[in-house]
Amino acid sequence: MEQKRLCVSGLKVRDIIQVSLMAAITYIATAIINIPTGVLVKGVVHMGDSMVLLAAILIGRKKAFLSAAIGMSLFDVLSSYVIWAPFTFLIKGIMAWIAATIAYRGEYNGEKFWNNIIAFIVACIWMVAAYYAAGVLIMHFVTNIAFSKAIILSAAEIPGNIAQSIVGIAIALPLAKVLKRANLGK
Repeated sequence: MEQKRLCVSGLKVRDIIQVSLMAAITYIATAIINIPTGVLVKGVVHMGDSMVLLAAILIGRKKAFLSAAIGMSLFDVLSSYVIWAPFTFLIKGIMAWIAATIAYRGEYNGEKFWNNIIAFIVACIWMVAAYYAAGVLIMHFVTNIAFSKAIILSAAEIPGNIAQSIVGIAIALPLAKVLKRANLGK
């Protein structure tokens, strides 16, 4: 018997479920374990990056972009970090896109451990740099701090973002390996 596929304007129901599930898991990982940071512009160090990176391996570029962007932005909108939501949407979405693009480049299929490490590191470098730039913009345009001073003050968030990245990579790598072996994902 031929199996019929349910589609909503080109989207498969499976795709919608995968994006929704990973967005929810990303939100939960961010909301449950987080440490507020920042004095002038509030930020947070959290566990959500591990799920952003995991999504890149499990569900690929487009779906990982959406799940990361939605899950992380949802956290910002539902907490006191709403000013960060538009930046988070793009930064975390692109972070997932970068990780998935590298993890699935050429002959790789998101299964090579060392390639995934490279993918995650490059994606996290993007995230750290992008949040630094976003912090400068928010400090300058929202809190009216001089641009030269904002450049210096925003650097205070870099160590927290690096630590968050390291922990995210340490959690996502073994999880991705186990879940890929179990044939969960794409």
